[in-house]
Amino acid sequence: MENWLTSSSNRLLLFLSLLGLTLIGAGILYFKGVALPRTKVEILEDQKTSTDSGKFITVEIAGQVVSPGVYKLPADGRIDDLLVLSGGFSSGADRIWTDKYLNRAAHLADGQKVYIPKVGEQTMGASASNDGGYQSGSGSNSTDSNALININSASLKQLDSLPGIGQTYGQKIIDHRPYSKVEELLSKGVLKSSVYNKIKDLVSVY
Repeated sequence: MENWLTSSSNRLLLFLSLLGLTLIGAGILYFKGVALPRTKVEILEDQKTSTDSGKFITVEIAGQVVSPGVYKLPADGRIDDLLVLSGGFSSGADRIWTDKYLNRAAHLADGQKVYIPKVGEQTMGASASNDGGYQSGSGSNSTDSNALININSASLKQLDSLPGIGQTYGQKIIDHRPYSKVEELLSKGVLKSSVYNKIKDLVSVY
């Protein structure tokens, strides 16, 4: 009789022990498999939000677009993104010029201005002198502005007339077209800084 009670007690203790271990294991799995991953995901999302906030640039688009003006874009925005925001080209835009010289995949810089000319405006800009014609938008007076050479469309002879350029640099400027801003003559490695400083106020990109 005592052997039978002892055996039953042992079985009961064994059963309770196994039940306790099972419950403990289930609790551990619950916290590891459910609670912790949720916490990690929430932390990562918060970090991403705080990292990405405030990364914007402000740029202007003028000329032949549906809605010219100043726009705010993400820091990695491109000219094509700006065109979409401004409604695209208007009916008067010079599509031949934009197809040749406007790099729609180029990244924008904070404070940059993009100008879309109308049909025939490039010819007007080259010939205007005292009649208040096309202005390129430089900070100098109107006579100097009208004399600016468009590095996106100028001939080799026109580029050769610039101080310090010559045939070699002139051809390099042509080979690296198109340009979305004059500063790309430096960033693309077309000109040395000493040569660039001589012509930066004499050229434009439109």
